[in-house]
Amino acid sequence: MPATITPNKTEQERKRRVEDHDNGSGRRPPTDKRTGGGGDNDNWNDRPHGRRGPYERLHRYRMGIFFALASDLMFFVAIVSTFFVNQSTGHFDAYNHYVNEWLPTAVPPILWLNTAVLLLSSITMEIARRNMFRETDVMDEWLGLGKPITRRALPWLSATIALGLLFLAGQWVAWRQLASEHIFFKTNQSSHFFYLITGVHAVHLFLGIAALLAAFTGLYVSRQLENRQILVDSAAWYWHAMGLLWIFLFTLLAFFQ
Repeated sequence: MPATITPNKTEQERKRRVEDHDNGSGRRPPTDKRTGGGGDNDNWNDRPHGRRGPYERLHRYRMGIFFALASDLMFFVAIVSTFFVNQSTGHFDAYNHYVNEWLPTAVPPILWLNTAVLLLSSITMEIARRNMFRETDVMDEWLGLGKPITRRALPWLSATIALGLLFLAGQWVAWRQLASEHIFFKTNQSSHFFYLITGVHAVHLFLGIAALLAAFTGLYVSRQLENRQILVDSAAWYWHAMGLLWIFLFTLLAFFQ
């Protein structure tokens, strides 16, 4: 009986792998339309049935950030509530006159520039995040054709880090300007809350910069594409939350004292 030789790779199998985006390892690239990366070629394909894929990991990290930010939000709500209570609280003097000792603290002009810097950093961060999910670049990197995602996202991520550091420097300048006017933490109730609110937010933003630096390092160190995507995506959502929080706090300090 003549032997039958079966070719290892038929033309039909190679065609199927190209259509299925299979690089020969039996795995699919991390693309899934449910990630919400922006809607423009930024998806992670469906995983094999019954297995946890990159979408589930990304979802877990996003939920972790959500709950962490929820606890932070409650902390800031407590500060803001105390702010309004102290603002409206006074006492009666010896002549039975109601006295409110709240003296508004003038917002240093540099905080307006700082707000614009932080808004710009949120834009650059979102561009970096979306570049991590561009489907054409994901396919190229998955197939071993260089690191186009890193090349696209790295400049925007670097710009975000630089703008974040510039924001913190601006906050320091604002505090120095108030100190030069002899307005310190214990000068009055208004200045007390000004330093408290801006200081606590600065600490949270510093943690955000640490997350950005971790994502920056991950773009070079991590070999798994989905790990890099999760690092940048998680840092981006935290950064956006800090930007929105600052808009609220700055509005409070500038218009509701």
